[in-house]
Amino acid sequence: MRARDIMSTDVVCINTKESVFDAAQLMLGAGVSAVPVVNDKGSVVGIVSEADLLRRVEIGTQAKKSWLVRLVDSEGAAAHDFVAAHGRRIADVMTREVVTAGEDEPLGGLVDLMERHKIKRIPIVRGGVRDGVLAGVVSRSDLLRAVLSREPDQPVLQPTDRALRELVVAALEGHPWTSKWPVNVIANDGVVHLWGFVEGEEVRKAYRVAAENVPGVRRVKNHLRGLPASVGMGV
Repeated sequence: MRARDIMSTDVVCINTKESVFDAAQLMLGAGVSAVPVVNDKGSVVGIVSEADLLRRVEIGTQAKKSWLVRLVDSEGAAAHDFVAAHGRRIADVMTREVVTAGEDEPLGGLVDLMERHKIKRIPIVRGGVRDGVLAGVVSRSDLLRAVLSREPDQPVLQPTDRALRELVVAALEGHPWTSKWPVNVIANDGVVHLWGFVEGEEVRKAYRVAAENVPGVRRVKNHLRGLPASVGMGV
C-alpha cells in the first residue's frame, strides 16, 4: 500500500495570506491540531500547529526570559521570539521546514518519516516533494485504518489438523529467534499447542504470534518455557 491508497483527500489547509486568528478558528472548527499552509498555487510552503500559537502576546503567554538569557541571546533569536508572539500573518509564525511525501510513498516510508521527525501527520503532494501541490494528508489515524483494513477473515475451509500442524511448523522455522532446541507443535480442531524450551519471554511471545498468524489457527496454547540456567550454560 502507498500514500495515495490511505491519504485523506478532504484536507483542511490555510493560505499564507490568512491570519493566526483564522488559523486558530479553522483548527478549532475542524477538530485538528495542525494544518498545512499553501500558497496561491496550492503548493505546500509550511505547516501551522497549536504549538506555533501557544506563545502569544494576546493571552500573555509570550516567552519570558531571564536577564542572563537575554544578555547572551542573539539579536536574531530575540527577533524570532518577538515575531512568534506578535506576528499576525500565518507566514510569520508557521513552521517552514515541513516534511512532505509523494503519492507513491510506501507506508513504511511514511512511518519512517513520522518516527524520524517526531510528527503525527504528513502532507502528501503531487508533482514533486519540494514544490508539489497538496493532494492529501496521511495521519497516524489513517495508518491505523490501514491496519484495520487488513484484518484477516476466517478461512472458508478449515485445514485438517495434520495440514495445520505442518503450516505452523513452517511458520516457526528460519527466524533469527528460532530456538536451537526442539519445539513440538500439536494441532487439535484449530487449537495449536506449543511445547518445548526457548531462550526467554520475548522468544516465547514470538512463537505465539507466528502461530497466531497462520490461517486456520483459532487459538494458541503456549506451553513453551524458558531454558533453565544450567542448560543455558551448557551444564
